[in-house]
Amino acid sequence: MVARLIRICSAFLFAFILAAASPARAGGDGIITVKSGYPIGETIERLKKDIADKGIKFFDEIDQSKLAADAGITLRPSVLLIFGNPPLGTQFITANANAGLDWPVRLLVYENEKGEVWTAYTDFNWIAHRHGIESRKDQFKMASNVITSITSSVKPK
Repeated sequence: MVARLIRICSAFLFAFILAAASPARAGGDGIITVKSGYPIGETIERLKKDIADKGIKFFDEIDQSKLAADAGITLRPSVLLIFGNPPLGTQFITANANAGLDWPVRLLVYENEKGEVWTAYTDFNWIAHRHGIESRKDQFKMASNVITSITSSVKPK
């Protein structure tokens, strides 16, 4: 009984440490955040360069803090990058037209109250579940690998 309790506690502790050490994970809301090791401007440039180097189509950059300022509202730096690979992304839409709500990919880059820069995006497995898409597992896995690679370009060294 004691040995079993020790194994269970050890397994729980290991899982807790692994989860706490993970730099990127999705919460119940399906959002994955990755901390950047660079100021916001450099983070955005690194991300855009990595997107271009991968041959991914870049659609738009929306400076949300500027839009807020134009409306007389103060907002910490926040920029939304929109990009995608149409041959891959449109496969999700062909599986469920509502998936078009989540494509192209949106990557938020923002500065928190501590001055830390973060990236945030919607987990592709969460998107698949949200839209009930089970027929595109390989494509969702590929999209997950690509966004993980893109955000790794800004991780602290």
